Amino acid sequence: MAVTQRDTLIASERLVLEPPRKSDYEDWAALRTASRAHLEPWEPVWPGDANSKADWARRLKAWNAAWKNAQAYVFLIRRVSDNTLIGGASLTHVRTWPASSASLGYWLGADFEGSGYMREAVIALTAWGFDRLDLWRIDAGTLAENNRSRKVLETAGFEEEGYARGYLEIAGERRDHVLFGLVRPQNHG
Repeated sequence: MAVTQRDTLIASERLVLEPPRKSDYEDWAALRTASRAHLEPWEPVWPGDANSKADWARRLKAWNAAWKNAQAYVFLIRRVSDNTLIGGASLTHVRTWPASSASLGYWLGADFEGSGYMREAVIALTAWGFDRLDLWRIDAGTLAENNRSRKVLETAGFEEEGYARGYLEIAGERRDHVLFGLVRPQNHG
């Protein structure tokens, strides 16, 4: 099922998830720069030109190509009340039938933790993935010590499924992850 990037908007009670646009650069760079110390321990090594216009252009090009090829769907998350950019979320490694699955990723600016925003965004994005992409399964991984991320997944309905050694490179090292899965609810579709 083709999903048009330009027309996609996911809304929840307090948030809107939209594909990144060229005009989002200033907000994105400001939030990522202000939250760098908070985000770096949980992410792959940042490029030398992190948060620059060149970095943004590379990302936007890759995200747009992945969307066009139905391989990944990247969103920025804004608060409805004031249009403030608070983070991002994505469904990547999208696999069609018979797997009909994707991997969930997300990040949140340091100043926005503890308000339930990411749980709300994850619930909205996974529902969209089941409804619009016809997915049957969404998986996610988190570092064992990332209790906030674990809580987001658990309160959004994900179940712990296992432990993967050397799963992803995080902050320059191959790191073990706790794996979670969410299977399409039986009353969906």
